[in-house]
Amino acid sequence: MKNWLNNAVVYEIYPQSFYDSNADGIGDLRGILEKLDYIQDCGFTAIWLNPINLSSFRDAGYDVTDFYDVAPRYGTLADYKALCEEVHKRGMKIIFDLVAGHTSVDHPWFTQSAKAEKNQYTNRYIWTNSTFDEAEGIAGFGERDGCYLTNFFWCQPALNYGYAHPTEPWQLPVDHPDCVATKEELKKIIAFWMDLGTDAFRVDMAASLIKGDTDGSYTKALWHEIREYMQKKNPEALLIAEWGSPADAIEAGYHLDFLLHSGNAAYTSLLRYEKGRNTFKKLMGEGHSYFNRDGKGNINDYLDRFLYDLEHTRGKGYVGHITGNHDIPRLAYRRTPEEIKIVLAFLFAMPGVPFVYYGDEIGMDYLENLPSKEGGYTRTGARTPMQWDDGKNHGFSLSDSPYLPTDNRPDAPTVASQQQDETSVLSFVKQLIGLYKKTPALWAEGEFEVLMAGYPFVFTRTDGTQKLLFAVNPSDYRRDFEISSVKEILMSQNACYENGKLVMDGVSFVLAQLED
Repeated sequence: MKNWLNNAVVYEIYPQSFYDSNADGIGDLRGILEKLDYIQDCGFTAIWLNPINLSSFRDAGYDVTDFYDVAPRYGTLADYKALCEEVHKRGMKIIFDLVAGHTSVDHPWFTQSAKAEKNQYTNRYIWTNSTFDEAEGIAGFGERDGCYLTNFFWCQPALNYGYAHPTEPWQLPVDHPDCVATKEELKKIIAFWMDLGTDAFRVDMAASLIKGDTDGSYTKALWHEIREYMQKKNPEALLIAEWGSPADAIEAGYHLDFLLHSGNAAYTSLLRYEKGRNTFKKLMGEGHSYFNRDGKGNINDYLDRFLYDLEHTRGKGYVGHITGNHDIPRLAYRRTPEEIKIVLAFLFAMPGVPFVYYGDEIGMDYLENLPSKEGGYTRTGARTPMQWDDGKNHGFSLSDSPYLPTDNRPDAPTVASQQQDETSVLSFVKQLIGLYKKTPALWAEGEFEVLMAGYPFVFTRTDGTQKLLFAVNPSDYRRDFEISSVKEILMSQNACYENGKLVMDGVSFVLAQLED
């Protein structure tokens, strides 16, 4: 189903690290509003905000204490509404990060649920019958006898949407009134933020809601019900999943999902397979990324899974291509600007929707060995403040104690230093987005055909009226590819076309229009 994601270019913002408007050391909604002209000038058409709800901030906002309010450090509900209005005035969309599967242990619902006497929130979370007789969950919390199940950290108790196939007395079926009440509360939360101007929801851990759902059928039925509810209220509103399996997420009613580090090794093998680049190496293993100068990667580790998801989502939804996010080392980590550019070109040329993590458009680096902040641990180094200029805290904040330090190395990239530099990563991103927006063959719905899966990786894109060829060689070694129908080179780096052949030096790419 074609929608505004078809030709969207999305900018992910980690709110506490983007721009501090009141000098308290933490980024805020007013700060984002002040930088909307910059975001629009880059060419982005949508903004995804990481969580802004009231929170304990043990997990950076993914431990919610009030679904119906904004954390004071970010501003107010009025600030959020004003941001939505200004985003819409610029013809852009806003995506809200929705934590649907859990709350903080400090949420009033959980405080009530942990009491010994029964109340309306007793079954809002999943508790075992006994603290000592059951092997699951976190023990020793609250008055009630039992352990509570979590979704991620210990401080994030799982909301109770029920079990697909209950096997224990404490496992309630999905049609239990208390589980239905949880689902109805989720609808109210979505409606609340839609009324304030939200255009789409990126759902954290989207597959986690219904427990014991081995084939996913119950979870998919739940999300179809949520989508139907949303679309009756606003047919333009969309659902974006953190599922890690686009084929499953789109079947569940989502409009887009990402191939992520958390679901399979495909995305990791593309960009973050080396030791130190992979946050979740115990799950994903280690090896050689395809986008590495040694030329030892295998594009099929990514491509096989991507083609499967593309086949199962065509005409139904989209695959999201991310430069990075708040959970993984930055794209620029151990890469030169030239290497960054070929990755960006690749992500924009592939069929799907490009997502750019704030700072990746200037090549911000991952900072190693930072003390953990708000549950970041090794992820903290990918969440440092945006580097606007060479002023105090790189222009992020006038505070003497910012939320996190910025990159203090003398060659740290900044927006100010790159805006007038035609060779910078930022200038490249602007050029790339500009070309993308006027080239329907590159949009998510465009057709895709692989010509060579190796070094180089070569494929075509077409919308039926224009046919493009893209080739990328991340290795340090020259590669050639014979092609006789090149009409015009649209963008390139370290590559040219001569005598019916693409000549590709190390770390190169080319985007060309083919003859009709």
